[in-house]
Amino acid sequence: MSAAKWNRKVHRWGAVIAALPLLVIMASGVVLQLKRESAWIQPPTQQGTGTELLLPWDQVLEVTKGVPEAGVESWADIDRLDVRPSKGMLKVRCKNRWEVQIDASSGKVLSSTLRRSDWIESIHDGSWFHDSFKLWVFLPTGLILCGLWVTGVYLWLLPHLVRRRRKT
Repeated sequence: MSAAKWNRKVHRWGAVIAALPLLVIMASGVVLQLKRESAWIQPPTQQGTGTELLLPWDQVLEVTKGVPEAGVESWADIDRLDVRPSKGMLKVRCKNRWEVQIDASSGKVLSSTLRRSDWIESIHDGSWFHDSFKLWVFLPTGLILCGLWVTGVYLWLLPHLVRRRRKT
């Protein structure tokens, strides 16, 4: 089998194998590009009243417990804290994907909304499907995509190389 024929076959089958995972990666990637533009994907960051964190951590937990949708009963229900001193606020990201933004000076709840960007990121990297999915499906898809690029460049160059050879 000639190199050109083998290359076309590899390119064709690589495209077929990688099509669905690549569609998931591309679609979720496009949505993630819009996360700062869409409050549905990621709540916009609110502005607090000061520029220092004056709340003690136990008060942060109490304020967050006061938001029923957050479902927080202890620190175990909180995934992470994002402190923004320049904005005078902090974000409490709960394990149920709820985000509570709190004024760092007064303790007032500035925003309480579902945060979908982390969920979309887990779809994008494959971990939403299963922990090993990203290693056994999305990683090979990325490698196949690199192979498609190489074979595609070769298939694009081939006619040009043939024409050049014929002229000489």
